[in-house]
Amino acid sequence: MKKQNEIKWFKPLFAIIFVLGVGAVVLVFSSEPDKNNSEAKEESIANIISFESKETSEQKNILDSLNALKKAYDQAILEKTALSKELELERKNVENLAAIIKASNNPSAEQIRVYRNQLSDLNASLENRVQEIKKLKSQNKNLLTEIESQNVVMYNQKVENDTLVSKQKKLESTLKDASKLYLSNFKAIALREKNSGAELETTKAKNTKKLKISFTVNGNAVAKTGRKVFYVQVLDQKNTVLGDNKLIEFGNDKALVYSFIVSTDFQGKSVNAYGILNADQFKKGTYFVNYFDKQEIMGSTSVTLE
Repeated sequence: MKKQNEIKWFKPLFAIIFVLGVGAVVLVFSSEPDKNNSEAKEESIANIISFESKETSEQKNILDSLNALKKAYDQAILEKTALSKELELERKNVENLAAIIKASNNPSAEQIRVYRNQLSDLNASLENRVQEIKKLKSQNKNLLTEIESQNVVMYNQKVENDTLVSKQKKLESTLKDASKLYLSNFKAIALREKNSGAELETTKAKNTKKLKISFTVNGNAVAKTGRKVFYVQVLDQKNTVLGDNKLIEFGNDKALVYSFIVSTDFQGKSVNAYGILNADQFKKGTYFVNYFDKQEIMGSTSVTLE
């Protein structure tokens, strides 16, 4: 009788344990998808943060390189050679590019690529200028050596002395006055139109009807006069070329996609020039403007619309 009672008590207990075990298994397997979804979300967020951190790091590296490049230009300008004015203009290009990059929030990989290409061009330009300075110093040194070696002969040969002095002055003048044109005073402003037809400057994207892009062609007495053509490239926030969006090839595998052309009559003196970019609609953001003399970039600026 006692054994039968124990059997009756054991069966309900076994049933309870069985039900609790099944419930635990169901609970474990039902929570597994939530755990997997949570892990997937965390991994996705980590990837996004990693990508943004990488682009931000690239942006900082480029800015650091530009700061170092500016210091290199400062050092080169201290040499006080015939190229000092050119170096000052190119240093301004470095400062403009740095300002553009600082104004960029969370730049895309494509923007980073464009910035790196421009940084590479500026580095190459400085290297060329450094080589020119070395060449100028070498030429000046050779010239002084030539003058010193000829002093003995020129002492009794006044005519030959006058010829050498004239040659020296001509060489110094040639080194001082380069025939190449340079641009400055880069500016881009947004314009809105009143009912009267008058145009006023604005910072609002919704009011903007056109962009006015202006610059100055610096005076140069020895540069060739006549009609000069410059190319303007306007990029939106997606680095899309606005305006004509035309491709022009210059040979030697050099080409440029430009927004519009600015033509001016250069007669040796400084002349102001500008062009207009019309669009059906301008979106909020920063627009980047590059100025080219054929394939060579001469400067850059930007305008931000709210």
